[in-house]
Amino acid sequence: MRVLVRNPNSGDRKRSVRAADIARDRGYDVRDSTRRGETYDLAREAAAEGAALVAACGGDGTLNEVVRGVDDAGRLDETEVGVVPAGTGNDFADNVGIRGVEHAFEVLDHGESRRIDLGSVDLPAGTTTDHDDPTPPRPFLNSCVGGLTAESSARTNPESKRRLGVLAYVVSTLAHTRDFQGLELDVRAGPERDPVWEGTAAMLLVGNGRRFPGEERRQADMEDGRLNVVVVEDAPTYDYLARGALDKLLRRGASHLTRLKVPSLVVDASRPRQFSLDGELVERRHVEFACRPGAMRFRVGDDYDPHPPETPPDVR
Repeated sequence: MRVLVRNPNSGDRKRSVRAADIARDRGYDVRDSTRRGETYDLAREAAAEGAALVAACGGDGTLNEVVRGVDDAGRLDETEVGVVPAGTGNDFADNVGIRGVEHAFEVLDHGESRRIDLGSVDLPAGTTTDHDDPTPPRPFLNSCVGGLTAESSARTNPESKRRLGVLAYVVSTLAHTRDFQGLELDVRAGPERDPVWEGTAAMLLVGNGRRFPGEERRQADMEDGRLNVVVVEDAPTYDYLARGALDKLLRRGASHLTRLKVPSLVVDASRPRQFSLDGELVERRHVEFACRPGAMRFRVGDDYDPHPPETPPDVR
């Protein structure tokens, strides 16, 4: 059984309709969400029923929910995962070499299946928010971002995202920058939790499927068992963003950047702050990141590079 879990409200909706038509013609069981978060339930049910393949139709947020559903069903080893890009943001699909709706189905039917890493955020009980509500570990495929861009995205409304696409986040960031208060962070890395950075940051970027602006390639090595981490110190971010110069803000070798490649990371903030997990906002004070090597079987396109060149040696 092959299942397409679809968020019919993703993106401009036209690609989603096209995807449903193609899927039905090819014998997929198409299951549509009718409420927020239901794609998680649909994916978990499909995996529990023994689906051989569960594909997410939507953006990065929909894909995150589908992977989380398959994972929580305990079926990531048995059930392949795929994506049909139909959302506002389709970063992960792009990183695994999928270029559109029609191409996605060719990949699902004939593409290579790779064992790909999965990022994980763990929130131990008593460290989540001021109310100390525990939250189960959460996966992320692409990235987890804390700080300026995460807190700005909370103010980005759905209509703006539909009208402007990814530019909506930039507009929201520019509007919010002058009011932003930096993140007071204590960052430790690796199984020994060695101290690697402490101070006031503008952004914390943790990548599983992607590198960040200022690095040579967009796609990270998703099979090396390590996370890509960038700490952006509290620099004059408004000036960079106002000039549309995010690449220069994150340029390689800049003195206000700390770059790491590590299997795990522990971050403590001075107070609960917002983090964006593949586009979904959560609030926490203590975060434990880890890479789950080869955790999922994912269908990839011909442009996917399993071993992209290493970034230059100033990444530790």
